Order: sequence, then structure tokens, then C-alpha cells
Amino acid sequence: MGSEGCNPRKPRFLCLHGFRTSGEILRKQVTTKWPQSVLDKLDLVYVDAPFPCQGKSEVEGIFDPPYYEWFQFNKEFTEHQNFDECLAYIEDCMVKHGPFDGLLGFSQGAILSAALPGLQEKGVALTKVPKIKFLIIVGGAKFKNQSVTEKAYASPIQCTSVHFLGEQDFLKPYGTELIESCVDPLVIHHPKGHTIPRFDDKTLEEMHRFLDRLHKEVNTSHTEQEVSSQKAS
Repeated sequence: MGSEGCNPRKPRFLCLHGFRTSGEILRKQVTTKWPQSVLDKLDLVYVDAPFPCQGKSEVEGIFDPPYYEWFQFNKEFTEHQNFDECLAYIEDCMVKHGPFDGLLGFSQGAILSAALPGLQEKGVALTKVPKIKFLIIVGGAKFKNQSVTEKAYASPIQCTSVHFLGEQDFLKPYGTELIESCVDPLVIHHPKGHTIPRFDDKTLEEMHRFLDRLHKEVNTSHTEQEVSSQKAS
């Protein structure tokens, strides 16, 4: 929904779930861990990845199926299958459910989310949708596939971004590399592993400041667009 009259518009995020989970699982992970004071400031849209999972899911017995994956990869994470199809699918989702201001991603979804602004800037992905402005990255990392990395990280990631970095997350070193590729990122540290974390008082305050910044950017941009539209008419 856009803003009506004086009502401020919430930043709208497309949410990309982890490997062999689902949009509904990510929704449950976020809404059970994050307080309403955070959720009320975001317009979150959850979608399933395009491919049914092709193996065992690590969340079996914790969350109900079905499970999905965004693309397939080898053990070294250097080769991917169905990656172009994945990019086209995400663009279709953004056209159908958008417009979006940003991306929220966890795990495989976070790796994708952080790479998409650079791929969009290079004109190889998301050419039919507005520029991605914001990122919320949980348990992220950088791609290792050279054909992706040379485009996705050719220049620093300019999006306003927050990164959740777990002290026990097996991806922490790779998440740190990703953070170093971003311009002025907010980093929220938490003591857990590869998971959607809860907030403590300090990190909740940091998140609220980040979201206030997003609201200001979104609604300043919206007001400017309205003024330009009125002038044009």
C-alpha cells in the first residue's frame, strides 16, 4: 500500500528465505523473534523460492513442508544451476507484488539479496523494477562463483543496509567479508548461530534508529515524487 494523504508509507521489502525452507517458514521465524515495534515499521512480503527442494531440509521436524530452494550449487559453492532462472523469478515477484524499496534475506536468501543491487546496477538482473535502496541481511555472505562476483561486487554496495552477524554462525567470516563490501553498513551482533536472532535492549534501539532512517528516506522520496507530479500536471 502507498501512503494516503498524510499517512507515512512503510518501507516495503521482498523477503527471501533460506535454503530448503519457505516463505511461510521465514515469516514464522521473523514474527516470532522480532517484536511488534519492529514489525509495525516494515511492510514485509514473503515468497517461496522457484524450485522444490532437491534433498533433505535441515528444518525437517521443526517446520512443516513444503520446502524450496533458490538455485542449486556444488560443494565448493563455485558453480550454480538455475541461477538465471532464479533472477528472472525474483524480478517477476517484484513486478507482481511491488514496487519494493528493499530486500530482506536469510542465509541463501541473504546471499542473493546482497548480490542483487550490484547485478541490478550492471544491468544483468532486475531491469524491470525500481532500484533496490535498502537491505536487511541475516546470516549473509558473498557469492564465490566468479561470473557472479565480478558483477555483483564490482563496486561497493551503496544500499542503506543492516547486517545481523552471529558469534556462533558458521558463515560469520563470510558475512564479515560481505560487510566490508558495503558502504556505511549497520552491523548488529548477536550471540547465537545461523538463525534469525532476537533483540536485546541495545540492538533493538539500533534497529529502531535504522528503521527511522528508512522511514525518513522513503517518505521524503514519496513527497518529492508527489510535488514533481503536481508540477507536471
